[in-house]
Amino acid sequence: MTTKVVATLIRPGAMLPGTALVPVLKWGRVVMRALALGLLAFAIFGPLVNMLLWTVAESWYFPAKWPVRYGFAYWERVFSPRGNALESLFNSVVIAFSTVCLSLALAIPAGYAIARLRLPWRSVIMLLFLLPQAFPNLPVYINVARIFYDYGLNGTFTGVVLVHTVHGLVYAIWIATAAFAAVDPTLEEAARISGAGPLRSFFDVTLPLALPGLMASAIFVFLESLDEFTATFFVGAPQVNTLPLLLYTASGGGNYQIASITALILLVPSIAFMLLVERFLKADVLAKVGH
Repeated sequence: MTTKVVATLIRPGAMLPGTALVPVLKWGRVVMRALALGLLAFAIFGPLVNMLLWTVAESWYFPAKWPVRYGFAYWERVFSPRGNALESLFNSVVIAFSTVCLSLALAIPAGYAIARLRLPWRSVIMLLFLLPQAFPNLPVYINVARIFYDYGLNGTFTGVVLVHTVHGLVYAIWIATAAFAAVDPTLEEAARISGAGPLRSFFDVTLPLALPGLMASAIFVFLESLDEFTATFFVGAPQVNTLPLLLYTASGGGNYQIASITALILLVPSIAFMLLVERFLKADVLAKVGH
């Protein structure tokens, strides 16, 4: 009798209690996800859109929500001989490239030794390279500037490259160590058994296999040096002028158009090189970082 009653109550097509709320809850989750993605997109792309508007805004004043007049007059000012943008860009690229060369010259042997040799206090050695990141940059660079002044390195390209290298060694050595640790040591041993010497087995086997990780390390150091402001300001200014210094000067003086154009120039290589990092830095290398 009970079975007949239940079968009568639950007829084909009848809706069970509570099932009417399922579509509402499903649509509610969709709306919440859309709102979260919209807020995230606004937080990321909102400042970028505002910066792009300032690069072409010849006149924009309160309370206007959009630029009153558009044009490229400020682009001409930035790239004119008096704008110092081209000179600053050249200085930034030369300093960043020199920093990469010096950092890799130190990171490749150090990374290979840490990854391959059984060094005592290996973890302590790795942590030592994090010390420049462990303290506030301002007091560190002020003291570095004082020391460099005694040796005549203040206001020189050499001084700026040295202080950028100290900062970039964190990325260079940690990623280089991970890149060499990801290479199977038996391949190098096989080359040694075949008659290759230590240097030849390193340059013919180990180094080519670790090259993608080393390329990613070089890109990180290049971007870090290209965007570095504090170290360049205390060690290099005013003799050495770079794009971050030009950006700081323009924004401090209220020249938002020039500051936005300079920021856009710095943003383009950063995005391009980060896409390269995604290609070169493989999962097996990332798994070795810090080990």
